[in-house]
Amino acid sequence: MLCAGKKSYFAAAVCIMTVTSMLAVSYLKLQSLSHQPKVIQEGRRCRGKIAISTITALEGNKTFIISPYFDDRESKVTRLIGIVHHEDVKQLYCWFCCQANGKIYVSKAKIDVHSDRFGFPYGAADIVCLEPKNCDPTHVSIHQSPYGNIDQLPRFEIKNRKPETFSVDFTVCISAMFGNYNNVLQFIQSMEMYKILGVQKVVIYKNNCSHLMEKVLKFYIEEGTVEVIPWPINSHLRVSSAWHFMQDGTHIGYYGQITALNDCIYRNMERSKFVVLNDADEIILPLKHPDWKTMMNSLQEQNPGTSVFLFENHIFPETISSHTFNISSWNTVPGVNILQHIYREPDRKNVMNPRKMIVDPRKVIQTSVHSVLRAYGKSVYVPMDVALIYHCRKGLQGNLPRESLIRDTTLWRYNSSLIMNVNKVLSQTMLQTQN
Repeated sequence: MLCAGKKSYFAAAVCIMTVTSMLAVSYLKLQSLSHQPKVIQEGRRCRGKIAISTITALEGNKTFIISPYFDDRESKVTRLIGIVHHEDVKQLYCWFCCQANGKIYVSKAKIDVHSDRFGFPYGAADIVCLEPKNCDPTHVSIHQSPYGNIDQLPRFEIKNRKPETFSVDFTVCISAMFGNYNNVLQFIQSMEMYKILGVQKVVIYKNNCSHLMEKVLKFYIEEGTVEVIPWPINSHLRVSSAWHFMQDGTHIGYYGQITALNDCIYRNMERSKFVVLNDADEIILPLKHPDWKTMMNSLQEQNPGTSVFLFENHIFPETISSHTFNISSWNTVPGVNILQHIYREPDRKNVMNPRKMIVDPRKVIQTSVHSVLRAYGKSVYVPMDVALIYHCRKGLQGNLPRESLIRDTTLWRYNSSLIMNVNKVLSQTMLQTQN
């Protein structure tokens, strides 16, 4: 025996530790090898139907694939953004077909269900597979087994394979639009504020909306500002409009919002310098700078090595109005006129205001709604005197009299440009009536 003949307790302890370490290293090596790609077929052409839906259910309906992305920040892997049942999905395999040499490789996937599942049985997940070293696969298939026929599996295009130069500075990710969304006026105002502040692209994960809202989206798509990602999650799972599990038989919270946000980060990783994660009724308002670009340049200079900037959310109740900017031609458009809501709720005792984020997408691995779960680099809270989130919605402190609210007219700094731009959109979409 390795430890035979040792008389002292110290020597015995050293031997035990040595053997334990050797076993641990051997186990880790075996685990690593089990995830290495293996050739299972040769001389094959890549077949299989290419998936075109945003959400694709795999056989068994416990795993749903959104999209795979190439990720070489740590090692050469394909990272698939998906949704899985946190208990029932134990094993998945990536099938890579290499066009160059006609070989089919299989890699065992690491399934990483995000920690912010909030009690729901299904959650956002990263399905990560090592890629073959001697080829750069363009597509991948996912299966519960390393055996079978790849021709019968859907194939997914691996995005972000080729590095791109940034086409935009800021992309806003909105997830998810649901509930026959019809807050048309506030949506247009938010869009125009984003553009004033420096946004070039808004990505919307759309479950459903009103006919009038479809008309507005069509305008922004044709303008080149909006990209709509179909999000038919309720065709696959029973969705909740709440963020936490209510023991009501639903499968996933808030229309799979967290999965959509993660997909949006990876989708824009190579084309946008910053990604902004907020809702359509939220606007990050700079207090010391005229726009986001100037603000972010300053914040990055003051906070080197930071990849996540968190902004504090403040509620401006839609039930408390100012008579200023009561624009009659807007009254026939459904939705809230944010220019009339300049009273914000005071902070609540012992309650932290939630935050939304501007992130460097190349430094984020996993995100939740109000913070990132895993990232390279630091996260910092942006002070309220630098910027705050203007959030016009139903109040959280509904019994407060107007006198207890804080008058905050920061939004009015942009009123001239905002009114002109909103009128232009309403006119071009034929939503505006003449005075």
